[in-house]
Amino acid sequence: MFDYLVVGAGLFGAVFAHEAHKRGKRVLVIDRRSHIAGNVYTENVGGINVHKFGAHIFHTSNKEVWDYIQQFAEFNRYTNSPVARYKDELYNLPFNMNTFSQMWGVKTPAEAQKKLDEQKAEAVAALNGREPANLEEQALSLVGRDIYEKLIKGYTEKQWGRKCTELPAFIIKRLPVRLVYDNNYFNDKYQGIPVGGYTQIVEKMLDDVEVRLGVDFFKERGALTANAKKIVFTGMIDEYYDYRFGELEYRSLRFETEDLPQENFQGNAVVNYTEAQVPYTRIIEHKHFEFGCQGGNATEHTVITREYPATWRRGDEPYYPMNDEKNNALYAKYRAMADTEANVIFGGRLGMYKYFDMHHVIAEALACVGKEFG
Repeated sequence: MFDYLVVGAGLFGAVFAHEAHKRGKRVLVIDRRSHIAGNVYTENVGGINVHKFGAHIFHTSNKEVWDYIQQFAEFNRYTNSPVARYKDELYNLPFNMNTFSQMWGVKTPAEAQKKLDEQKAEAVAALNGREPANLEEQALSLVGRDIYEKLIKGYTEKQWGRKCTELPAFIIKRLPVRLVYDNNYFNDKYQGIPVGGYTQIVEKMLDDVEVRLGVDFFKERGALTANAKKIVFTGMIDEYYDYRFGELEYRSLRFETEDLPQENFQGNAVVNYTEAQVPYTRIIEHKHFEFGCQGGNATEHTVITREYPATWRRGDEPYYPMNDEKNNALYAKYRAMADTEANVIFGGRLGMYKYFDMHHVIAEALACVGKEFG
């Protein structure tokens, strides 16, 4: 008999299992994949740690979370500075003085602000006193037409599989605009990539915890639950309840990875492709996450991954919850059922149907531990 059956060997499940084990609890962790670490899984390919399920860049301003993750790996000083490619034009992100200089040829913050104000004024005037009704109107009122058309529209429509005019305005309540020459994407105090990849972190968390891979909870539900006092479930909450109220919507991803016989493919870890005609949203060059911050390439080959957003269908891997009004209302029904469960804890991006970055997942897991064990 296990005290806890943890379904899912990603960050939420691993943190909870680690902390429960420290408190003397008997824990079984299962995952239907053939590896631990969920979507933060990294695989070493010829000396390059490849992020198998998309780029994962750790960042947080929560010192408790930062100190916690430091127990399991040394982090480098990687700073996320993505580049956006629109046709043959390259722009620095986030929107800052480098972006505005590349876009309009302006040199000073005052010139950039004037240009922004002119374009925003046109969008606000078109609203004629009403609030933005969709993402397009919201974006135009925040940054104007040039930035919207080149850097937001195509990328966003690919990412969500819907026209910007069909997406709710609240998705981008604000867009960061910086009138300084600073390409640091995140404002968080702490940022970096674990030297040696993410998989080692989960390995250390689950050291001495029983782990079974290739196990489908739903195929073995009866036997598994009969041998556990409590369940920590990090899969899809609607699947747990057999889609009783209907399917929640997700966005999925498809990855196309190549190992190339050259030192350097694009000169940056992340390049976003913002025009609608390019089917992928970005290309990741994995070596730059760990070697780029030292200014060297370190290997004679490079591994790149093209990331293609996809419509989720049952059986696909879900990556992003579609947190619009319809889906949030549906989730509320499942959440109400979950609140009646005395012996089931739902956690993580899928169990809580909320977009979380890694630091959010760890914070939620630690909060869950605090509530469970005091």
